[in-house]
Amino acid sequence: MEYFLHVLRNYAVFNGRARRKEYWMFVLFNILFSMAAGIADYSLFGSGSGAISGLYSLAVLIPSLAVGVRRLHDVGKSGWFTLILFVPLVGAIWLLVLYCTEGTDGSNEYGPNPKAELAY
Repeated sequence: MEYFLHVLRNYAVFNGRARRKEYWMFVLFNILFSMAAGIADYSLFGSGSGAISGLYSLAVLIPSLAVGVRRLHDVGKSGWFTLILFVPLVGAIWLLVLYCTEGTDGSNEYGPNPKAELAY
């Protein structure tokens, strides 16, 4: 949960690096909260509304992009590699591989190694 809150505190920070653990813990809690919002939508408004889950998705859009860019920085790629998603099928697979790849050891052009800092 601390990683999720760390990403939300750095709401629109697109510079620096994010560890794999930070990224995937954010994704895990994001999925759990999205499911909870969907259940709340269904129980409060019935099927088809999506008001709560839509607001939640809008609220975490920028932090999701920011942590994804920081994750790409950790493997030494530019944040613009996020746009590879627009290549059908292959782009999503390539981006998933980049998100799963271990970050570069030591400092790179995007900042110091986040494993060495362990600030949280």
